[in-house]
Amino acid sequence: MAAPRAVWKGFLKFGSVACAVKLVGATSEAEKIHFRILSRKTREPVKSAYLDEGTDKVVETEDQVKGYELDNGEFLLLEPDEIKALKQSSEHTLEVDKFVDLTAIDQRYLDKPYHVVPADPAAREPFAVICEALARKKAAARSCIVLYQRGREVLIQPEGEALLMTTLRNHNQMVAAGSVFDGLKKVKTDAEMIEIAELLIDKKKTKFDPSKFEDSYENALIEMIKAKQQGKAPPKPAPKPKENVVNLADVLRKSLEKEGISRGKGAAKKGKKAA
Repeated sequence: MAAPRAVWKGFLKFGSVACAVKLVGATSEAEKIHFRILSRKTREPVKSAYLDEGTDKVVETEDQVKGYELDNGEFLLLEPDEIKALKQSSEHTLEVDKFVDLTAIDQRYLDKPYHVVPADPAAREPFAVICEALARKKAAARSCIVLYQRGREVLIQPEGEALLMTTLRNHNQMVAAGSVFDGLKKVKTDAEMIEIAELLIDKKKTKFDPSKFEDSYENALIEMIKAKQQGKAPPKPAPKPKENVVNLADVLRKSLEKEGISRGKGAAKKGKKAA
């Protein structure tokens, strides 16, 4: 298998230490099922094209230009050379000058991850120094980068012998929690039901192992494609979940019985007393 292609090459600068690095995407869509859009009549693939809204004619690539829409509805044209001239130091350099504790990272802001590795043998020693320093301090570095012609804020944290860089969402992209949770009131809960739920949690505890994750929708797509290839009927759809739980306590107790969990005499008395 060929080594993953680097999506960016440049320098990681940490104080007076600098080393050549490259970024490799930490995620891939290669194994996902991809569909082509076809003409229902000819079964031939169709292709998209940019049409002139005024004439409805196709605009070829060489005749396309970026435009910024003004308040009056007119457009300000931006030529490729003008955009390219906006060179930034972060286009080829990941300069680190701010640090945060790993425990202080708000996971909601994390977007897309990239592996950061040395780009050449000469970079390995200074790169290792940066990795070790971040790991010992349990810290992540803040920086910014130009990636795919866009400036992005990023977070760089230790990842074994290498580093993991994750692009960050902007604050104005986040939905304020208050607007979502507004109107939610604290509900008085039953002590017995809480106890039963805790027992189920203890029974079902496991390790965080992403290799065990499964995409049930992707698996269903594969089964449907196989069935159609073999001329068989497609798999039956999954039954809809039942709605309107009548008695939550009964449902939780049945869950305990199904899992073979015994509450114990002391726990049962405590639950009845609280109830």
